Amino acid sequence: MASRVLWRRGAAWLRGGAEPPGAARGRGSAGCRAVVPTCERYAVKRLPFARLEDGDVAFFERLMPGRVVSGEEEVKPFNVDWLKSVRGCSQLVLKPQSTAEVSQILRYCHERNLAVNPQGGNTGLVGGSVPVFDEIILSTALMNQVISFDKVSGILVCQAGCVLERLNEYVEEQGFIMPLDLGAKGSCHIGGNVATNAGGLRLLRYGSLRGTVLGLEVVLADGSALDCLASLRKDNTGYDLKQLFIGSEGTLGVITAVSILCPQKPKAVNVAFLGCQSFAKVLETFTTCRAMLGEILSAYEFMDEKCMELVEKHLKLSSPVADSPFYVLIETSGSNSTHDEEKLNNFLEQAMASGMVTDGTVATDDKKIKVLWSLRERITEALTHEGYVYKYDVSLPVGKLYDLVTDMRARLGQSAKSVVGYGHLGDGNLHLNITAESYSHSLLDVIEPFVYEWTARCSGSISAEHGLGFKKKQFIHYSKPAEAVVLMQQFKAMLDPKGILNPYKTLPSAPGRGAC
Repeated sequence: MASRVLWRRGAAWLRGGAEPPGAARGRGSAGCRAVVPTCERYAVKRLPFARLEDGDVAFFERLMPGRVVSGEEEVKPFNVDWLKSVRGCSQLVLKPQSTAEVSQILRYCHERNLAVNPQGGNTGLVGGSVPVFDEIILSTALMNQVISFDKVSGILVCQAGCVLERLNEYVEEQGFIMPLDLGAKGSCHIGGNVATNAGGLRLLRYGSLRGTVLGLEVVLADGSALDCLASLRKDNTGYDLKQLFIGSEGTLGVITAVSILCPQKPKAVNVAFLGCQSFAKVLETFTTCRAMLGEILSAYEFMDEKCMELVEKHLKLSSPVADSPFYVLIETSGSNSTHDEEKLNNFLEQAMASGMVTDGTVATDDKKIKVLWSLRERITEALTHEGYVYKYDVSLPVGKLYDLVTDMRARLGQSAKSVVGYGHLGDGNLHLNITAESYSHSLLDVIEPFVYEWTARCSGSISAEHGLGFKKKQFIHYSKPAEAVVLMQQFKAMLDPKGILNPYKTLPSAPGRGAC
């Protein structure tokens, strides 16, 4: 059986073969030249780092022949973020292949006081992966080797530049999967995922990277290598240093290798794509779903009707469920297809009979599952076709999740092109996106700090999974007390006393370090 179509409320659950057509994953259409340099748009002051000289370039070319990128056109793709919203002015990209080379690069830059911008797949959404000024870009793109994989424990050890999707394909051949899944999986690097503590689509089932990452190899600002690349699930000796670097966004050290625990690949996967008439019904569906599906529930995603309009308009995807104010994607993963389908059918019958769900479809084969997931995964891509996107990634109590979208629409009125909400409802994670024809500082002033104040009043977090990067660092106080921020700044000063690693990111400037 390939798919089951759920006909509208009041009708029976009937089997059918309907499916929305898929579309290839693509990038936004905006060009690099139109992006205003970050330092100009945000009036940032350059810190007193040394400037790149010919002798520096010569050193790196001797160290890594053929893997030093210079020239405006060649460097341009590394200077601009995926959203085409921020742009640095770096003149040099370095592509090391080993931890030893990263160590030599950082030792040299530390001695010369040259700022460094670590960069993975450059899929970040808060300006953390590109330079602000002329920082040297250290790309992990060529650090893409699997070091080892234990087929008994499911522990993978690999270099930081491995692309997430390639890793998932590799471990799938061994009967396992990666514990995280992201819409950017075809481009993002595992080292960048760890450095930003990426959440994604599987967190509901497998937890965060703080639990699945077992060890890290990290090169510190002075070039010293820290080998904490353990492959043990239990190690209670001293401080758990890897946790300092998970989510540090490249400001404390450059992650060069990762040890991560991979769960076994489920033998049975089902995806239901459902329509709900209100957000209250979305919440009711989630409560019932969690109670009835239990251990096989692996994802619960939601999106509003505006998201679906954009996906259909810009990417030419088609929804199998029409005219619903809200849409829900539910994934189950288990070891017994008969058992899982029975549980899912029981849930769907109850959801339909009670009026929680009014329409939907279910897919059980890989091709149709990917098509349904694309409706959720490609929302970010669809938004880039709308113009400039103001992106917010917040954690909130689940019951209040969509209230922020409603309040923001009322606040902005006609000044924004669109205000949409979607995200990982099972994790309490809302992605609020606001689009306009072009960047407007006056519109930004209406959005911020209102969005952060609203989130703080509800005891939420201003960054659920994207990190703070450059765009959100000054708002950290809405989620962390002053004492915690000071302690973080002290860690930064201890591990990177010259401040050369990813400057202007993650933390507000400490006293005496210059202001942005």
